[in-house]
Amino acid sequence: MSDFYKNKTILLTGHTGFKGAWLSLMLQMAGARVIGYALKPPAEENLFQLSGAGEGMTDLEGDIRDYQSLKSVFDKYQPELVIHMAAQPIVRESYENPVYTYETNVMGTVHLLECVRNSERVVSVLNVTTDKVYENREWNWGYREIDPLDGYDPYSNSKSCSELVTHSYKKSFFDGRNMAVSTARAGNVIGGGDFAKDRIIPDCVRAALAKEEIILRNPYSIRPFQHVLEPLTAYLAIVEQQAEEAHKQGYYNVGPDEEDCITVGELTDLFCQSWGEGLSWKNLCEEGPHEASFLKLDCSLIKARIGWKPAWKIGTAVEKTVEWTKVYRERGDIRSCMECQIKEFLGKKQ
Repeated sequence: MSDFYKNKTILLTGHTGFKGAWLSLMLQMAGARVIGYALKPPAEENLFQLSGAGEGMTDLEGDIRDYQSLKSVFDKYQPELVIHMAAQPIVRESYENPVYTYETNVMGTVHLLECVRNSERVVSVLNVTTDKVYENREWNWGYREIDPLDGYDPYSNSKSCSELVTHSYKKSFFDGRNMAVSTARAGNVIGGGDFAKDRIIPDCVRAALAKEEIILRNPYSIRPFQHVLEPLTAYLAIVEQQAEEAHKQGYYNVGPDEEDCITVGELTDLFCQSWGEGLSWKNLCEEGPHEASFLKLDCSLIKARIGWKPAWKIGTAVEKTVEWTKVYRERGDIRSCMECQIKEFLGKKQ
């Protein structure tokens, strides 16, 4: 990682989440002054608290739906850089609570960009969305940034709306200002410390720790799985480069190479092999709400314009997830494990 982030003030929304905790540590290691704004992490064990990420940053509790609260943070801390990750990120949860999902993912983005519009300090903004923003036609090639946006379920659709909100604010208010704005559409991430419900690797981890068989509901669905550090390094590269060269702002897919787009069953096989101890899985298809069965991304644009590319193959990503989980199981030094993995990953990127 370059020295770009050293002593810069960056606002990170959603910092108490899975990706947020990893990114908070990365930014601290880069010497940034990190201001986090998010809901309190869940009462049960969570990565943000386990890693001690809050100790090296300004950790603020707040709801992205509360515009006045968010604006007061901008006014007080005057961030130069902004990465927006606060979201309701679960497809099944969005079916159960669609209004909350839209309030958080759409109006939360409006509030964030309105604060940016009224700031004189911000020079670089990244809105993190998802690969699920596209109108999914279940075709055999990767979606490109120019393909139509129209997510099916409330989560995916709300993220499509978040993209459109960002496009509108950029064209209406930010073009012509000394400020760059991008979005990043990342694929499914895995890594140590994800405790979310209804995600495949957390389900594998829970079964492994309980010494139970893993239950899969959609083993044949194809997803662009990648280690969490992959998109995070992409986010940091976008924010840095567009701050220095505004023509690099844009809307970017962030995903693995095509050979690493595998089925849920294949991913689970890799997890079982890496974990050992006789761990296995079984197929138990269920009639749940609609989820896309086939999804790939074309990441040519970010590779060409930003120079980013994946560093770890999917097998390595699974191994690093298992490595973290066994440190957690043995009550080892989680922060040290994460810092070592970050250093190893960044060494691979160089």
